[in-house]
Amino acid sequence: MMLFTVMSWVLAVLIIAPAIYAVESKDLLSAAIAAGFADLSAALIFLILQAPDVAITQAAIGAGITLAVFVYAIKRTERWEK
Repeated sequence: MMLFTVMSWVLAVLIIAPAIYAVESKDLLSAAIAAGFADLSAALIFLILQAPDVAITQAAIGAGITLAVFVYAIKRTERWEK
């Protein structure tokens, strides 16, 4: 029981920290990658909670396809720094 609690807190930090970084980051590419990492961490939590179908969907769509679309869109734009 104690191991599950510790693991839950670690995974919560692995979701919250990249999400905050994604919101606060000035660089769009690093923000998109951080959001993808947060999505993968959420998929890991679903897997631990014994929901493998939801975990696979989260990893494939949330982290995979969405990250690919974001990176493609960022690549197609010009990068301007202010």
